[in-house]
Amino acid sequence: CFSPQAFNKTIEKDNSLAVGYFQRGFVHLQLEMYEEALSDYHMAFSHLRENPFIDYKQLGLRHILYAWEVLYNTAAVQCHLQQWQEARVTLEKAVVWRPERRTAILELALERVQDHLFLEPMLVPLRELFRPRKKEVEQLDSKNFLGKPKVISSIIPNDEYIGFEPLRPQKQGFYEPSANALR
Repeated sequence: CFSPQAFNKTIEKDNSLAVGYFQRGFVHLQLEMYEEALSDYHMAFSHLRENPFIDYKQLGLRHILYAWEVLYNTAAVQCHLQQWQEARVTLEKAVVWRPERRTAILELALERVQDHLFLEPMLVPLRELFRPRKKEVEQLDSKNFLGKPKVISSIIPNDEYIGFEPLRPQKQGFYEPSANALR
């Protein structure tokens, strides 16, 4: 059984995660929450940012989300809302995003919409959630992107201190600024 709450938490952590909206849209569609599903699919498509697909392999999800799939599911929801004309327009838009060599599924979908038949939505394959492989997680090393800190400038001559802390108390007589330094 699917739960939108799990996807809500995912989207809260990264609200530009197109696949999160796509998966939650499927859940809303299964729960017959059509307006919410339609909103999620619109958000998923907008978060693709004009890209034909997003490969989520780097995040541990072995799935590629295609723009045409998002549009296909949008049309499936529009069918449930009796928005047949909008569904046809959405599917025609999906044909533009679909690779030329495989448009048969969309041609069949257009025929179904013409006959006012519902479309079976697409989903991310079961068990394809954000679970990096154990081998990948074990090999993760922390990286120091900043490098070793260096003292670049200090008012104290020959200062060798490296690090971050509040101002250190000065030793009496160690460093007295000259009159020129005060100006």
